[in-house]
Amino acid sequence: MGSSAKKKKDKKKDFQKPKLRVGKARPKPANFTDTSFKSKGIVLNQQSITTAAPSATNLFSHHVSLSTSRTDSQRRDSLSYLTTAIAATRPTNAPLPQPVSVLLPKLLPLTLDISNGVRAQLLKLLRVLPPKDVEDHVGVISLWLRAGITNLAADIRSSTMDMLLWAVDCVGDALVSCAGGWVKILKALIVMQGWSMESGPQAWSSIKTTTLGKPGSDGKALAKSINTMASFVKAGLHVRQREQEQLPRWGWPLNNVEQHMISRRSNCFGYLNLFGPPPDEESQILEDRVDRQRVFAKKFQKPIELGLKALEHEGGEVGRGRSYLQNAVTDGMKDYADLDAQESYVARPGRVGTWGPR
Repeated sequence: MGSSAKKKKDKKKDFQKPKLRVGKARPKPANFTDTSFKSKGIVLNQQSITTAAPSATNLFSHHVSLSTSRTDSQRRDSLSYLTTAIAATRPTNAPLPQPVSVLLPKLLPLTLDISNGVRAQLLKLLRVLPPKDVEDHVGVISLWLRAGITNLAADIRSSTMDMLLWAVDCVGDALVSCAGGWVKILKALIVMQGWSMESGPQAWSSIKTTTLGKPGSDGKALAKSINTMASFVKAGLHVRQREQEQLPRWGWPLNNVEQHMISRRSNCFGYLNLFGPPPDEESQILEDRVDRQRVFAKKFQKPIELGLKALEHEGGEVGRGRSYLQNAVTDGMKDYADLDAQESYVARPGRVGTWGPR
């Protein structure tokens, strides 16, 4: 009964007229909103208001600085803007708002970025850069490529494989000819596969066979890395078709005239290392294909052949990648014995004591 009477009393409150008393404020409704606050304004001492938009050069520089932002989406959007701006200059051959020598030091550290979207957008940006301007910076590019290939994160290694393919297609000849480009990148690729650089049966007793041919992401990553290695080996050991077409066809008595002509390279005497530090064996500048073949036969041919032998029963993408790498090695080294014999009797630039047989 008490509960029922209380409910009836509560319902009557909605229909009762409030009693107004002198000297007391009128009661406020339940949905009352207090609007007695006062607004405050922010005063700026220095403020510039202009109707002119920033120039394209200033906007380009602004987005270059934003490429190092702490926000993943900001870095990705900045790289997207830079890609669009650079691509717009390609049809007209107009100069870039900023040279490649300024862009690459800002962009290459993003090779190890934790965001997949940033790395994918970085690859799109690198593909629109002029190849002639990129060729002068292959030394720095190879450094970041090796850092990405040997990274612990699998997604960063996969993205670096795409960057290496871009570098091979864009500036492949310069990449394998720069200081340490051929030896160090090949060594990093072999180590990434889990193949041993040491010779002997003991070095291959602990080879990792659990990831070979796995029908998941590991199998795709293995096939991708093998295909990338094959493209890199092909760039270093094979004779480029355009180089064969550019060689003039001199007749007798003008034989081997191209050997005495002025070099087309910007740093044709770089192999002498006149002003640089003493180079080690891995930091050699191997501009000649025969030199790369000699180093490959001495250090890398045996480990790669043993690694391919471990993959001979694999099928699918891994099997096709193995065949591609096998053909790249076989075709690149098939004329090595004849060329090495000829080089033994020819004076070669930058070498001492090569006027006769070794």
